[in-house]
Amino acid sequence: MASEHLKLFGELFSRANRTDYLPIIVVEGRGAKVRDSGGNQYIDLSASGAVMVLGYGNDELRKEIKRQVDKLIHYTYMYGMNEPALRLGEELLKISDIDEGKVLYGLSGTDAVESSLILAKAYTKRELILSYNGGFHGVFPLSADASCINLERKVCELIRCSKETICLPYPDTYRCSILRGDKDCKKMSLEILKETLEDLSKANKLPAALIAEPIQGDSGIVVPPEGYFREVARILRSYGIPLIIDEIQTGLGRTGEWFAYQYEGIKPDVVTLGKPLGGGLPISAVVGESKLMDSVPTMGLAFSLSGNPVTATAALTVINEIRKNKLLKKTKELGNYVIRELRSFMKKHELVGDVRGKGLMIGVELVKNKETKERAKNETKKVIYRAYELGAIVLSVRENVLRIQPPLTINKEELIEGINILEEAIEDVEEGKVNDEALKIVRGW
Repeated sequence: MASEHLKLFGELFSRANRTDYLPIIVVEGRGAKVRDSGGNQYIDLSASGAVMVLGYGNDELRKEIKRQVDKLIHYTYMYGMNEPALRLGEELLKISDIDEGKVLYGLSGTDAVESSLILAKAYTKRELILSYNGGFHGVFPLSADASCINLERKVCELIRCSKETICLPYPDTYRCSILRGDKDCKKMSLEILKETLEDLSKANKLPAALIAEPIQGDSGIVVPPEGYFREVARILRSYGIPLIIDEIQTGLGRTGEWFAYQYEGIKPDVVTLGKPLGGGLPISAVVGESKLMDSVPTMGLAFSLSGNPVTATAALTVINEIRKNKLLKKTKELGNYVIRELRSFMKKHELVGDVRGKGLMIGVELVKNKETKERAKNETKKVIYRAYELGAIVLSVRENVLRIQPPLTINKEELIEGINILEEAIEDVEEGKVNDEALKIVRGW
């Protein structure tokens, strides 16, 4: 029956909406573990694409969602108001530290970014956007145009995007492509930003905003050097250019702070949220300074189902559970421990070229050769498949970077077990124990 269902998935759904990693149909989950239709159990080191921060079947989340469903499933906040949407807005302003801010709700990370770019263009009356190579921000026209990641799902190659985006080099210290002389990647990236803004200023074509991920997710969990975005924010302020920080993957505790930009001590003009916000239910948000957030006319960015009281209740519960259970502190501690363990793999395994991350957002880069850093694309797919056979779910980004993003509620014992499974999978691939059939199953992106 499972094989029939898997075949049906391929026949029924548009490829534009999904890809294949593992031949698994998940039917239930509890904590950091999920169970498939065949009764097999797996430690989920992916949190379903960095969504399930509270894990599966969280008792408080289920209780609060049921309570709200019994009271009111929906009343649009476009024309009236519901209490959960109001209270969530207050919480988002509190944890984001944005002064005199306002909130806008949506349904997905993509629409949050799309809205943020529309707001920035409306506020500044400018068209140009600055972004970073490797940045992925969404699949609608503006968010796709601002995504400077050259992978298969680059939507702007197929549709008419504005092409009003300049892609800057992100300070990727492992794969730095902009070294000049004795200057490091951070300095060169900042110099190129300054040079770009000087040239644009002279041409009277300053950008509407710069959008950035504080840690690049789909580009391979790329962590910028400390202090980088602090300097970026300073440079942008000198030109009056808004800074949009995309926290869809890093936000709500994933890195050990509510938002990754808080490590830099900065206050962006706009923050976008999605993925984990609803604890598995569809809700997104844009939080920003009032002057910018009110730059679009009434109902200019309205969604009938946004501000839904059930999804807002879920988001409130996510925030409350993170706070109540001290998950920010726990995430930092577990993250530091796991990163140390994973970095020991670099000495023991030829495949492991680099390990990087913050909190429980960790990338393990697999390479064919540590000197040339050639991406081990097929080997990565085999590691994913072998880990699945051994009882752990791990996904990849940028074709060769294993993405370690478990629920923040995972306990240390489960995490150790998952990492041990991952190491066994790496060993099996290095020893040639995984055949090429895995490549037909794990497609990734």
